[in-house]
Amino acid sequence: MSFPVASTPFRGSTPSVAYTGTFIPEVWSGKLVEKFYKATVLGAIANTDYEGEIKNFGDKVQIRSRPTITIRDYKADLDLSLDRPSVDKQTLNIDKGKYFNLGLDDVMELQSDIDQLSIWAEDASEQMKITIDSQVLNGSTAGDGTGIVNSTLLDANNVGNTAGVISGVLRLGTDGDPTHIAKADVGTGAGNDGSNEMGITNYLVNLGTCLDEQNLPETGRFVVIPAWVAGMIKKSDLQDASLSGDGTSILRNGRLGMIDRFTIYLSNILVPASGYSTAYPVIFGTKAALTFASQYVNLETLRSERSFTNILRGLQVFGYRIVNGVALGCGFVENN
Repeated sequence: MSFPVASTPFRGSTPSVAYTGTFIPEVWSGKLVEKFYKATVLGAIANTDYEGEIKNFGDKVQIRSRPTITIRDYKADLDLSLDRPSVDKQTLNIDKGKYFNLGLDDVMELQSDIDQLSIWAEDASEQMKITIDSQVLNGSTAGDGTGIVNSTLLDANNVGNTAGVISGVLRLGTDGDPTHIAKADVGTGAGNDGSNEMGITNYLVNLGTCLDEQNLPETGRFVVIPAWVAGMIKKSDLQDASLSGDGTSILRNGRLGMIDRFTIYLSNILVPASGYSTAYPVIFGTKAALTFASQYVNLETLRSERSFTNILRGLQVFGYRIVNGVALGCGFVENN
């Protein structure tokens, strides 16, 4: 048996890096780069009263409303009028779904020193929440309640520049004529004389007054604002109040604190109105307005039939509807 001598390369091939004495080891870190996610607020502003009643895509939940009882004057010897209250109902359709479908080859799994499928599953969960939040907050104008911003199911007295069921003079802003927001109460102040400039303090008071005129309870109110509006609050005279939230909650759902009976939530998911790049929506109301129901109907791992691959896939079905437009409103603001 013969062996190659040092001066003879192996079958004319180029020597490997290790063979030439210049081997550089490659080390993979087990610590991943930190990833930051947009804060989601849907869990804080919507009720889930009917979530336990859904089982699959295509389900329908019938939601009944309380009837309004008529009170009549009574007189002696008067025949009593008999009312038969009718119960209105709305349908919550579980007609939306989102899924993920991930594959990890056996070779890649064997060569990895971290549990990649678990990491992918965690990220998929966060992306699912962000995607659904975006659809609910920024959704279309369809009459079935497939979005809050510009939804036709919002009470007409809770939107626009003549809001207020009693006063009709509250400027909230529209997508084409947003309210200019400043950190201080400048110009005409409340903007109720038609001016489109208003300080952040007066704007929040307008939102609260709008709900007051609808006879909504003072507890459980919320406002969802973009980040730059939160910055206005922190620079204003309300800055101390804006810092009343706890450290855990602001990481979880963007909660800043309470101002004028509102719990303030920051959301970077809110996007400008189409066709007007600087008009950002501001959503306010109570949890009685919006109902949301969701279920992971499939979350499974399986083997691929076409390759040596482990597959992780999940399907989340959901539905949402504005069931009480009186308890929800939307304004539009822009940076002054």
